[in-house]
Amino acid sequence: MEVTESAALESVVRQFCPCDEFLSAAPFGTGLIHRSFCVTVSSGAQFVLQRINTRVFPHPIALMENIDRVTAHLSQIAAGTHRRALELVPAADGRSWAIAPDGAYWRMYRYLAGTRTVDRIESAEQCFIVACAFGDFQQQLSSLPPPRLHDTIPGFHDTPRRMAVLERAIQADAANRVRHAGPEIDFARRREPLAHVLLDAGMPERVTHNDTKINNVLLDAATGEAVCVIDLDTVMPGLAVYDFGDMVRTATCPAPEDETDLSRIHSRFDYFEALARGYLAGAGPFLTRNEKEHLTAAGKLITFEQGVRFLTDYLSGDTYYPVSRHTHNLDRTRTQFRLLESIESQERPMEQVVRSLLSPADRRGIPM
Repeated sequence: MEVTESAALESVVRQFCPCDEFLSAAPFGTGLIHRSFCVTVSSGAQFVLQRINTRVFPHPIALMENIDRVTAHLSQIAAGTHRRALELVPAADGRSWAIAPDGAYWRMYRYLAGTRTVDRIESAEQCFIVACAFGDFQQQLSSLPPPRLHDTIPGFHDTPRRMAVLERAIQADAANRVRHAGPEIDFARRREPLAHVLLDAGMPERVTHNDTKINNVLLDAATGEAVCVIDLDTVMPGLAVYDFGDMVRTATCPAPEDETDLSRIHSRFDYFEALARGYLAGAGPFLTRNEKEHLTAAGKLITFEQGVRFLTDYLSGDTYYPVSRHTHNLDRTRTQFRLLESIESQERPMEQVVRSLLSPADRRGIPM
């Protein structure tokens, strides 16, 4: 780390820890959105310091108001129990963020010792653990008092809007790539009705995480059990099943999302079953029967939506997702669409699994 960067970090740390001497800061984690550092101060305490990416989140104060309310609520629930929760460190002026001399927004969390993250699901058992953690996260936030949280990314899961943006990208053909993506464009257009399935289902608005990858759950380094959910930037109002759908998309496929060998792309049925068991065990009775019955549809919808986003970015000239080759976003599109086909081919047994997990009251059609 350059001396100038170290000095800049020290000035930020001083805003959060005015009584301690800054000792060191090292890059932390594998996240691509924010710059993160593990900071050590003279008292021996360690913290995670993050520079907020205001290009992705242009309203950092609203973002931090959300995170402040969510972490405070989760900490209140955890008090006096074995639970652990993320804890923001307030700046000296009492705010949950600090502004550096260059205008950058920063935040600090207390470091949770004895934890780790993993980047890829390693087993069906781990699927259950992670899904249970996200279900429990939603259940805890179902009691978050008003007012409504800010939409940190408005229209994030508005799939009809995503389709409209795709159509505009096709018409504009800014990168002259439409001719290379004919099958993918046809695939998306044939499945356009899927974009409306969840929005038209009459499900209630919930507080949702919206980025339910395994690396957003801290695991106990010794036992592998879930400690707490992290990366709260996209916590905002949405449909509960969006979170389950993103778990299906990210956890059940054995290959990375930019895999070029499409024969490796499929949805593992045993992983789906473990996700469903874990999610319903963690979420508890606050979910309605209608929400539970749309779990498989959510896996299809979120996978489709992500494929549409990749395709739109490819046709627009790779303006959003980082790429390392000119077909990178097209390759990502193909993996999502192949994964969707795999989910579709297993839709009936997946729905049977979900039905088998419903409570007797759900099976009788009695609202919980």
